Amino acid sequence: MTNDIRGRGGLRDFQLSQRPDLLSSPGPTVEIVIPVYNEERALPGCLRTLHAHLRERMPFPWRITVADNASVDRTLEVARELAAELPGTDVVHLDRKGRGLALRTVWGASEADIVVYMDVDLSTRLDGLLPLIAPLASGHSDLAIGSRLAPGARTVRGPRRELISRCYNAIIRLTHGARFSDAQCGFKAARTDVLGPLLERTQDDAWFFDTELLLLAEHNGLRIHEVPVDWVEDVDTRVDVVSTAADDLRGLWRVARMKASGVARASLPGRPAPAAEHPDAVLAPSRARSRITWEVGCFAAIGVFSTAGQALLYWLLRAWWPPVLANLVSLLVLTVLNTEANRRLTFRWSGTRAGRAHLGAGALFLIGYVVTSAAVLLFRQSQPEASAAAETLVLTASSLLVTAVRFVVLRLAVFRRTTP
Repeated sequence: MTNDIRGRGGLRDFQLSQRPDLLSSPGPTVEIVIPVYNEERALPGCLRTLHAHLRERMPFPWRITVADNASVDRTLEVARELAAELPGTDVVHLDRKGRGLALRTVWGASEADIVVYMDVDLSTRLDGLLPLIAPLASGHSDLAIGSRLAPGARTVRGPRRELISRCYNAIIRLTHGARFSDAQCGFKAARTDVLGPLLERTQDDAWFFDTELLLLAEHNGLRIHEVPVDWVEDVDTRVDVVSTAADDLRGLWRVARMKASGVARASLPGRPAPAAEHPDAVLAPSRARSRITWEVGCFAAIGVFSTAGQALLYWLLRAWWPPVLANLVSLLVLTVLNTEANRRLTFRWSGTRAGRAHLGAGALFLIGYVVTSAAVLLFRQSQPEASAAAETLVLTASSLLVTAVRFVVLRLAVFRRTTP
């Protein structure tokens, strides 16, 4: 059966296992979505393998949906042929690319109780499919994800992708206090009763969709179950790692702003809203742990950009001005920007007004200026022939020390909590 996405009316018929005991108690319905783009070669093997596995081992009524993301090869024709051959298989065509777009569209239109997503390459072994669905079917969890980094997982992939994956997930934990271990594994499931409100908040149409959905789910107090998986890298992957990494970092920043502004809060049917009597609650379910994680991560990220910005501005101004004046102007400009960024993001929960924040930061600015200027002047006295680049490195090192002190003072004094 094939549906154009504009005419899709939802799922009506689910494929049932032929075992008599299962026919008498079908349980929750499951829709498995496979987004594809130019996968005419990989799709037949994937669908036949998945279809056979479901017929033999899936105890719930199920359906497979292939979501074609505007493929330009024969993927759509192949998918339609396979849908005619394999009962319980559906095809949806979208006229725009994007894995996130495909999942948001098909999941959002699904009438199944549980929706699943997996990659067409079947990098994750299908033995993990039932453990992925079971906690959702029982009502124990709201979302479930396959994890290549959880204890017990077995993965085969190159050192480059291993390093990138671990660094990316570490950044998520540092900046958002996330408790899940693997955001990007192509093996996820969700209950549709809680998924709808989350999909209304998601914005990404590409690879960051997974991370965004999980961050929003955790932010709204949903329970995420992790399944250690066996995973083998697809050497024919077409993901542009550099471009995807840049998009992911921008996405993390956008979600942070959504949390800070309250836009990330979703209205979940039949569930009490996460406790919000204190502004700390917007950061993560565990207030004490997530608050400090958020503050340190956000302050560090802002500090990195501020330090780099000051160093660049100092280097530019040093061509015309003496060290003390170049340092004064660069430090002043970046301090104002840094303080406002921390007021709006890092310590937003404190409710500190701009006047108090900048006055407090002004005092710290004087201390920072004295320390960094002294460091530069002492360096110039000891190394009169040193280059401006070396001078800039000294300034950067002293600025990092000042930044650490600023965080402690800002948190304990300037942005002190005003409510218990």
